[in-house]
Amino acid sequence: MSRIPYYEVEKATGKHAEFLGKLGTHLNIYRMLANSEAGLKGFVRMGNALLYRCELDPKLREIAILRVGRHSRCAYEVFQHERIAREVDVAEDKIAALRDATIEAPAFSDHEKAVLRFTDEVVRNVKASDKAVKAVEAFLSPGALVELTLTIGYYMMVCRFLETTGVDGEDGQAEWLKTAKI
Repeated sequence: MSRIPYYEVEKATGKHAEFLGKLGTHLNIYRMLANSEAGLKGFVRMGNALLYRCELDPKLREIAILRVGRHSRCAYEVFQHERIAREVDVAEDKIAALRDATIEAPAFSDHEKAVLRFTDEVVRNVKASDKAVKAVEAFLSPGALVELTLTIGYYMMVCRFLETTGVDGEDGQAEWLKTAKI
């Protein structure tokens, strides 16, 4: 149950109403974010840039996001991004390995393991070690490495927002939670 009331979208006016109309408010996270017009716009712009305009491989992006969601114990985020991971063809054995919280699963390539180690260090220590940076630098361009770091930080923020405000799960999430190990 949400800890802060959802924004009453039908009461929006002006540019806020226009933006909400384009965005759609089918997701509870957007209904919560709508309480801050500027916050919602910035959130959506950054999220869209990371999801749709980056050179970082979408599979690596989703593996990192799922790892952040698991570390954050954020069921809402993991639920949403398991679906997105499937849409970008992340294999089921990788999604299952992420549920089991194991980096060393045979399902992961060496590059994926490097991304997971990098993600773990950024989440746990704020700063990735030189070793972790060098490991991902070996196969990511400087731009993709920046995007990976921004993605990790952005989804840490998303998880903290979702958990603090108590955004309710979406359709299907309650059933999913029975097997999700969150």
